[in-house]
Amino acid sequence: MIDHRQGNAIGSSSVAASPADHLVDGHGRRITYLRLAITDRCNLRCRYCRPEQGVPFIPHAEILRFEELERLVRIFTTLGVGKVRVTGGEPFSRRGCLDFLRRLKQIDRLQSLHITTNGVKTARLLAELQEIGVAGINLSLDTLDPLRFKEITRRDYLESVLSTLQGTLARRIPLKVNSVVLADTSDREILSLAGLAQKLPLTLRFIEPMPFSGACRSVGLENPNLLGRLRGIFPELTEQHQSLPTTARTFTLPGFLGKLGIISGYSRLFCTTCNKVRITPAGMLKTCLYDNGALDMKALVRGPASDEEIGAAIVEVVRNRQINGHAAEKHCRRAAERAEEPSMCLIGG
Repeated sequence: MIDHRQGNAIGSSSVAASPADHLVDGHGRRITYLRLAITDRCNLRCRYCRPEQGVPFIPHAEILRFEELERLVRIFTTLGVGKVRVTGGEPFSRRGCLDFLRRLKQIDRLQSLHITTNGVKTARLLAELQEIGVAGINLSLDTLDPLRFKEITRRDYLESVLSTLQGTLARRIPLKVNSVVLADTSDREILSLAGLAQKLPLTLRFIEPMPFSGACRSVGLENPNLLGRLRGIFPELTEQHQSLPTTARTFTLPGFLGKLGIISGYSRLFCTTCNKVRITPAGMLKTCLYDNGALDMKALVRGPASDEEIGAAIVEVVRNRQINGHAAEKHCRRAAERAEEPSMCLIGG
């Protein structure tokens, strides 16, 4: 058996996860997608992700080693997970990331491997990412204005990010651009960003701000009405039918080469079809972005538990997953005690 609260093996019996125990939660949603945060380090300091004074970095010894991460991916793929996204922080801030991606790509049951990056140092890696066979890149980009970029990220790297954007398209790697719509994001800025999707074959996804800045809970998130705002700017938006589970609503517009999208992360409107779980840089399995962590994977992989026991523990916590993000947040016993919200870099983007 496994103590799921602490992640320690109890006794010596092995509990195997059978095919019937594949990752289906108690509300009938099948989990097929794993987001894997391999570091909390980042070369940007986005104001919605980290407070100005920063947050303490996780000690290197407390971050999962690549061989531990690879072992966990193998276990998840035996449970029916076919899609893995490697994130951070900024994943390319961690030395050895490319070799790690190559090893993941060799896992038999893994169907697609994706990357989320801020693009600062990614342009020079695109040839290798193409050779590895990365199925898609999500690029974070909140503005096309250099001064505004520096204000949001506290760094002056817009030119490098745009180089990654152009290089990704040139190599025909599928590209999604993720843009957080902040309280002070203007309609003009939204129009400028949407122009990328008008001229280029990419999906530009506007994202609600979420309360994971590492500071006091943000004010003004309660009524984002992002879709209403976009419909006011783009009255000809036509929503696309989504055949697969997704967190984004996607829209077409006349004359656009690409598409626009919305991710309602704060409103949590996509929970009924959510098919993902995530592992934080410190090795905590989160079955919802808004929970406090469901299972200490680091304790399991560094303890005596077998792959079968770890798989059984994962199956059990997924089975107990909350129905939506609001319920998950309410269920967190420590939520009311948080003086500050966690930083997204500690959760994994």
